[in-house]
Amino acid sequence: MADELADLTFRDEDWYGKEFGAEHYLRCRFTDVDLTEARSRGTVFEDCEFSNCRFNASEHTDTAFIGCDIRRTSWFDASLIGCKLTGTVFVECVLQPLTVSGGTWSSVVLRGAELAGADLSGVRLNDADLSEADLRGAILRGCDLSQATVRGADLREADLRGATLANVDLTTARLSETRLDLAGAVALAESAGATVEIEP
Repeated sequence: MADELADLTFRDEDWYGKEFGAEHYLRCRFTDVDLTEARSRGTVFEDCEFSNCRFNASEHTDTAFIGCDIRRTSWFDASLIGCKLTGTVFVECVLQPLTVSGGTWSSVVLRGAELAGADLSGVRLNDADLSEADLRGAILRGCDLSQATVRGADLREADLRGATLANVDLTTARLSETRLDLAGAVALAESAGATVEIEP
């Protein structure tokens, strides 16, 4: 059974290279914590706050950041493999370069995030807030973007082929040279108010 650590505050900690297992951190606060090259597998951070932390070159596998508030934290060269980021908010974070392999990022808030060129293939981003995010050249193939908010997002040259775009208002995003498949083109036309009829 996972160890639960609740309502704790960690400040100015040097956790360089720390190995996390199945611990469950609940409502904990992390301020100025160095997690460079840390490794986690199956760890759960729930309703936690991270401020001015460093996850540089860290690797997280099947780890969950659920309903967390992450501010002014660096994820430079970090890897997120099959992670769950449901309901987590990122504010003024460094997210480049970032290696992502699958995962569930439902309802994540990445408003204004710098993610140009990021490969987010297959990530579940339903209900995500990507307003004003820089996603130029990003690879979003096969992503579930249903009901995501992309108002003002820069999706120029992004690859949206195979993405689920149900109830996404693409007309509010920048789309020059954006790559869409037929379903995506239909979604774009419908969000612009067109009625699309495909002849058999």
